[in-house]
Amino acid sequence: MSLTTNDVNKIAHLARLGIDAQDTESYAKDLSGILDLMTQMSELNTDAVEPMAHPMDQAQRLRADNITEINNRDKFMSIAPQTEDGLFLVPKVIE
Repeated sequence: MSLTTNDVNKIAHLARLGIDAQDTESYAKDLSGILDLMTQMSELNTDAVEPMAHPMDQAQRLRADNITEINNRDKFMSIAPQTEDGLFLVPKVIE
């Protein structure tokens, strides 16, 4: 599939992209190449190929869920400028 410069300009307008007029031809060539590659890939027979969840097929290493710090909530609440019912009060920023 080959794109024209008009197609590129329409795509750029829809995507709200500002492109230079002198670059439109190279964008059309590059995008056409990408679409041709996608067409070639869609024609491949993948019936015997198993889907992969991950290309490396590795499991995620998990760390132990251990508490590593002490609870400092009361200390932080005591030094806060304003608190109410266990919450920090801050100035309103959105009208």
